[in-house]
Amino acid sequence: MKLHFQLNDVTKKLPKHLHKFIVKQPYEEYTAQNQAVWRYVMRMNVDYLSKVAHESYLSGLKMTGISLENIPYMDGMNRILKEIGWAAVSVDGFIPPNAFMEFQAYNVLVIASDMRTINHIEYTPAPDIIHEAAGHAPIIANPEYAEYLRRFGEIGSKAISSSKDYEMYEAIRLLSILKEDPNSNKKEVEEAQEKVEFLQDNMGELSEMAQIRNLHWWTVEYGLIGTLENPKIYGAGLLSSIGESAWCMQEEVKKAPYSIDAANISFDITKPQPQLFVTPDFAHLSLVLEQFANKMAIRKGGLKGVQKLIHSKNLGTLELSTGLQISGVFTNVIPDENGKPIYIQTTGKTALSTRDKELIGHGVEKHSEGFGSPIGKLKGINIPIEFMSPRDLEAYEIHEGKQISLEFEGGVKVVGDVITGTRDLRGRILLISLKNCTVSYKETILFKPAWGIYDMAIGKDVVSAYSGPADVSSFGDLGKVSETKTHKIKYSKSEIELYTLYEKVRAFREKNQTSEIEITAIFNQLKNEFPQDWLLLLELYEIAIKNSFLIKNSILKSLEDLKSNKSYTKLIENGLNLSQS
Repeated sequence: MKLHFQLNDVTKKLPKHLHKFIVKQPYEEYTAQNQAVWRYVMRMNVDYLSKVAHESYLSGLKMTGISLENIPYMDGMNRILKEIGWAAVSVDGFIPPNAFMEFQAYNVLVIASDMRTINHIEYTPAPDIIHEAAGHAPIIANPEYAEYLRRFGEIGSKAISSSKDYEMYEAIRLLSILKEDPNSNKKEVEEAQEKVEFLQDNMGELSEMAQIRNLHWWTVEYGLIGTLENPKIYGAGLLSSIGESAWCMQEEVKKAPYSIDAANISFDITKPQPQLFVTPDFAHLSLVLEQFANKMAIRKGGLKGVQKLIHSKNLGTLELSTGLQISGVFTNVIPDENGKPIYIQTTGKTALSTRDKELIGHGVEKHSEGFGSPIGKLKGINIPIEFMSPRDLEAYEIHEGKQISLEFEGGVKVVGDVITGTRDLRGRILLISLKNCTVSYKETILFKPAWGIYDMAIGKDVVSAYSGPADVSSFGDLGKVSETKTHKIKYSKSEIELYTLYEKVRAFREKNQTSEIEITAIFNQLKNEFPQDWLLLLELYEIAIKNSFLIKNSILKSLEDLKSNKSYTKLIENGLNLSQS
């Protein structure tokens, strides 16, 4: 199958199930006004951020090949990013959190290919190429931060979601799309906003994914670094927002030391943030991440880990103390009186693996209707089955051709004829396969002989539980692309005519070749047909000043008149300051 993105030393390592989230960068769809918005935001940011951003930002801009003048081509960025071991791919807006994290784990930045409209020039609720390319990319030139980002993706991609998390993802995606589309009607936006607010208020206990997304938000997106009294910006959401990068430095925005407590503080993606967290250095970010990881089911396992997977209603993996990994949708667990799992059950396609590689003959074709197994030690026998040598197994008559009757400490009973056992390379037994097998717990029959061969997992404990499969190839095309697509904005004839003027002015500037007559003609047309367009006026003014055209005074007067509109006041003042500096 032909790929719609370029493979390089980094992207060729991406697992195939992530390919479906990648889209071709729609560069030809960027209007001349989009290019002007990019230029305005980037010039404003660099001018202001040189004073308040972490020192890695400006050097990172140069290192990653991001121009202030033009929206970057993804291919061009990749040619430079590969030098620091990273790559970038284009995606359609928000993608599911687990997929986002997994890209990051492979040193790949996902860059939303859309470009914010002029109406959202200061801040956009939707991810766009300014946020991703100009926010995230420059900071990864810092090695300490780049490793934090990769490690965050590695750990975050294993975080277990709740069944409500995906619903929240879809609701936020829809709201951001509607808010960024100038053709959306007010009722649509209000209904989408209400749904997001309702879900935010009714999420219940935060899942691992919700908590780690909070950590991501307060660091990667909205992080500050340094001291509480004099912090610097490194979060991409702040670096890409000319509104919030200034707002965040005000005293009204509370600054708190960054700690693991931030995992429990949720955020509203549609509004400026009321508080921000300050890390003393990038190394501290990794420390907090490890503290959080130590609390996750991937490192804790146990009954709680199993319950998290059941609650998620999504594909996940349990790893037993033998190293056997069971991947599927978990639907049932039986605990003992001490709160330890003594029987686990999946429903539907299940795969068994060890060391993240599927066991031969134990894929989803073999276990298409689910998998269940007792966990723990045998009653009255001190040595767990997993530690038994071939001689021990023979002594307890657990070997081929023997009928066995096993009772586990938790009360699960297994009766059947041993067919064979499966061991790993170290010689540790992982599975015992039986025929004519009955598995029961008290009065409940868990497996009947008529159901065929019973494969009993060996392991005294559940040592790990995490989202996704152990072997990514076991389940084919993992993950789901949202059916809610980013809206392609439809432009009126008038808007297309305006963008033609933007294109002419852009060409004048790039070629450094124009006349006062041409600039005056565009200025007059702008006044008559597009009297509210302030950004093109600024670009005309910049050229008029540079060339000492007399028309500059008339353009300046028009800009001063437009400043009476409070929506434009600060934007025009900032633009004038930059043009005149």
